[in-house]
Amino acid sequence: MSTGPVFTYQDALDASQRTRWTLEDVLDERVPFDLRRPFLPEPLARTARLGSLAPRDRLLLNQIRGHAYLCIFGLVEEFILPFVLDHARSQLAGDDVRTRALLHFVEEEAKHIHLFKRFRDHFARSSGLDCDVIGPPADVAREVLSHGPLAVAITILHIEWMTQRHYAESIHGDDALEPQFARLLKCHWIEEAQHAQLDTLITRELAAELDARDVGASIDEYLEIGGALDGLLAKQVELDLDALERARGARLAPDQREEVRIVQRAANRWTYLGSGMSHPVFLSILRGLHPEGAERVRRAAPALS
Repeated sequence: MSTGPVFTYQDALDASQRTRWTLEDVLDERVPFDLRRPFLPEPLARTARLGSLAPRDRLLLNQIRGHAYLCIFGLVEEFILPFVLDHARSQLAGDDVRTRALLHFVEEEAKHIHLFKRFRDHFARSSGLDCDVIGPPADVAREVLSHGPLAVAITILHIEWMTQRHYAESIHGDDALEPQFARLLKCHWIEEAQHAQLDTLITRELAAELDARDVGASIDEYLEIGGALDGLLAKQVELDLDALERARGARLAPDQREEVRIVQRAANRWTYLGSGMSHPVFLSILRGLHPEGAERVRRAAPALS
């Protein structure tokens, strides 16, 4: 049976110390965003295929999607931070390296939340666009954290490996993207690489405390969390449509709005759900915990692609 990759707290701690960055390294708020460029790569945005929209509207929608992308990351990190902090607190008197690595994880997530808030303010100043995002984050965090610890850990594991896939497969090497936004995504990816390793360790620790039936139930609960997030993502599509209409100063025709809704619903599902559920490393880790549960996830993923 494949148990997935092998990670250690020491390796994650060492990497975190080598790759640290500050907010000022990433976002220069004196420099406006270049609004002639897209923010998200096409495999995530899927705006270029919207043939009923004018090129200017497709670019606007791409930038609106980029805004939502980082704001949604900020939203999910609002539940990742307290979850990891609680996990670290449970064994503060134990392994010092483990404690330091997890506290670095927490500090970096807090930094990311701060960065994404600053991005949102800078985006509004640079673009003049009025964009709403699902939430509020505290309500989403409360709902997610009401689930069992292993289900939450698997959800976070999904998010961390999803982030790695987005950068490696879609963002890296795309020279058309807005430079500051691309740099922000790169720096986020660098630190999330350590977080993916650490959450793998957390997930395995939690699973080791349960029997096979409870691990399988936790995987099913993770799928339930995904279903709830899918509902929120559908709402985000409507918010993005509204933002596009405000930006262009006119409503879309009904057939245009429906095309955008269909394409963007699929794009959001792939971006936040399918790309994580089908990640080979994520699935290999799940197979090491519960092969049948991993297979349920693998079978569910194509519908979200």
